[in-house]
Amino acid sequence: MSRRIKSALALLAGNAIGLLLATLLLAGFAIRPLSFIVVVIVFTLVQLVAEPLILKLGEKKAPALKGGIALIVTFVGLLVTDLITTGLTVGGISNLLAATLLVWLGALIASVVLPIYVFKELRDPKH
Repeated sequence: MSRRIKSALALLAGNAIGLLLATLLLAGFAIRPLSFIVVVIVFTLVQLVAEPLILKLGEKKAPALKGGIALIVTFVGLLVTDLITTGLTVGGISNLLAATLLVWLGALIASVVLPIYVFKELRDPKH
C-alpha cells in the first residue's frame, strides 16, 4: 500500500475517532450510525479543501492565527458537514465549539498514535 493511501487512511481514522469522541461526550451532537462513514468522508474532504484556503487567508490577513488554523479548519469542516449531510446533528453553537475542540483533539491524538502502532511507515519522513 502506498504512503499516500496510508496517510489518507490515517487521516480518515483520526477524524472518525474525533467525531466519535464528540458523539460520546456531547449531548445533542449525534451521527446516525448508517451515515457515519459518509459523515467522516465528507468532513475529511471539506477539511482537505478548506485547509489550504484558510491557511493562505490566515497568512495574508491574520498571521497570528497560524497556530489556530487546525482548529479553524475543524470548525469549518463541522459546520459545512452539518449543512450538507443529513447524518450529522451538531445541536447548537456551544456544541459546535465544543465539538471543534474534541474532534481536533481526537484527531491530533490519533495522528500521533496511529503512525506508532498501525501505520509504522508514516513515522519516517518522506524520502
